[in-house]
Amino acid sequence: MELRMSGRMKLLSSDIHIYPFCILQIFSNLLVDLDKDSKSPDCWNSPDMRLSWLNLLCVGLLKPTSASDDVDVLSELAAEAFENAHRTVSRSSSGHTGRRTCTLASLSIRQEWGSLSKSQRKDYIRAVQCLQIKPTRTPSTLAPGAKSRFDDFVVTHLNQTQTVHFTGNFLSWHRYYIWLYEKALREECGYKGYQPYWDWSVTAETGLLSSPIFDGSDTSMGGNGVYLGIRSDIVLGAGLDLPPIYLPTGSGGGCIESGPFKNMTVNLGPVALDSPGGVSEGPPSGNPLDWNPRCLRRDLTDAVNRRWANASSIVSLISNSKNVHDFQMTMQGVPGSGEIGVHGGGHYSIGGDPANDVFVSPGDPIFYLHHAMIDRVWWIWQHIENPFQRQFSDGAISGTRTFWDMPPSANATLDDMIDFRYAAGPACPIRDLLSTVDGPFCYVYL
Repeated sequence: MELRMSGRMKLLSSDIHIYPFCILQIFSNLLVDLDKDSKSPDCWNSPDMRLSWLNLLCVGLLKPTSASDDVDVLSELAAEAFENAHRTVSRSSSGHTGRRTCTLASLSIRQEWGSLSKSQRKDYIRAVQCLQIKPTRTPSTLAPGAKSRFDDFVVTHLNQTQTVHFTGNFLSWHRYYIWLYEKALREECGYKGYQPYWDWSVTAETGLLSSPIFDGSDTSMGGNGVYLGIRSDIVLGAGLDLPPIYLPTGSGGGCIESGPFKNMTVNLGPVALDSPGGVSEGPPSGNPLDWNPRCLRRDLTDAVNRRWANASSIVSLISNSKNVHDFQMTMQGVPGSGEIGVHGGGHYSIGGDPANDVFVSPGDPIFYLHHAMIDRVWWIWQHIENPFQRQFSDGAISGTRTFWDMPPSANATLDDMIDFRYAAGPACPIRDLLSTVDGPFCYVYL
């Protein structure tokens, strides 16, 4: 007999180090009704799984969930979200933003980079490189450094950074941003697939350089930077009257030397590039929108990935956040807590320039896979509990309109408009951007 536990039970117990009498007690209850398939993942939730006081005691004696167990839990939570989103599309033709245009026939599926075939990865890479040579739409009077359609997206993020992080629109803004980038790849560069994501929990286990995303092959998103030797830590919070957070540097630091983007030119920024020794680097000319051509640098840092963007961190974020305020604050790292969340964990795992600069981080193409994962985690959280409240009610957003509410600003509302100007459009209210199967969207994650 194979004992399988649901994700919810694993959140409580999930380690196999159980006292022997607990094993006997659990199996005695499972054997009450052998007419049911003992391999069913629902067996723990069936009426015949009678939790006596001894069962509850056994649950209390189980050791904390291990990282490898949480990988399984995360997979189960994602499967639950997929099923619930699929059910939403299949049983209703009218969405909350009007008549739903999303159907099972039109539903697109975003996949993890490693699950794509090599030809699919190459198609995505070609589309990104195509966007990098297409002419910019941003007027040179506004951003002299913007040289391509790819840069149009960087300009938009740079200009709006202080109103789209630690704000009420953080999640919806980036959801729409990634979708419009995907749309540009498909409509302007002939890409036939959909936006892939980078599952940080996988690289936290395997190591970044061993993953198909960063292995430096021609089907990767580029490799590491040239190793610059031992350097001082990166210090976050310096000068902000917050307890400093020390991040180790990684195994690179210089220009990336392998993969499809080894000859890429970064054109914009920096604005506030977090560098070793607590240094924040700004633009040489004083204007981050000026042209500042330089190589793409990376400093892949497994220690940051494993500390802040692992399976346990993701599962905890999804399972312990009871409202969107707690969810997005934990995801980004509560100021003063010493944490950077899975959002910061992903960014600082990449390291280098522009990844370590919150303003121009989209200048590294890996940004879009990272934020697709951010969107995926939000998507899972939205669908596993109270899906209506988490997608369509006033409680679906929380926060003001400015970074850390500095300067003080009004609370964001569902009617606030999100506008990407020259990067893409049209402008949309937040209320239309809260469900991946409603409004302009029609996608799920696998």
